[in-house]
Amino acid sequence: MSRSHTFEDLQCWQACRALRLFVARELAPNLHKDEQFRLKDQLLRSARSTTANIAEGYGRFHFQDNAKFCRNARGSVYEVLDHVITGHDESHFSPAQLEQVRHLVDQAAKLLNGYINYLLRSKTNSHISEEPADYIISQQEI
Repeated sequence: MSRSHTFEDLQCWQACRALRLFVARELAPNLHKDEQFRLKDQLLRSARSTTANIAEGYGRFHFQDNAKFCRNARGSVYEVLDHVITGHDESHFSPAQLEQVRHLVDQAAKLLNGYINYLLRSKTNSHISEEPADYIISQQEI
C-alpha cells in the first residue's frame, strides 16, 4: 500500500529539513557553552520553525493559509542565515560553514518561493466563476 501525499513530499520542506539538520548536527554542537541559551537556542528555534511552518500550513487545507505559513517559513530561513552570519562574525563558525548555510538557504528560499507562487495560482484558479446574467424585467412584470 502506498502512502498518501504529505508535507514530507514537498521539495521546499525537504530543503528546509536539510537546513535544519545541518544547523542541528554541524553548527549547534560546536557552539561554546556560554552560547547555549543565546545564539544556539535562537539558531535551533529558527531552523525548526522552517519545517514546522510548512507542515502547519499544509495541514490548514486552504491555499491562503498554506501560503501564509510558507511565508513564515521563508522568514525563518533567512533568520537562520542571519544567526549564522552573527556566529561567523563572532568567530563561532568558519567561512566554509557560512557558505554551506548560504547555499542551503538559497535552495530552500527558491523552493519556498515556487511553492508559494503555486499556492497563489491554485487559489486564483480554484474560484468558480459564472458569466453575469442579463436580468431583463419587462414593463408588464413591474
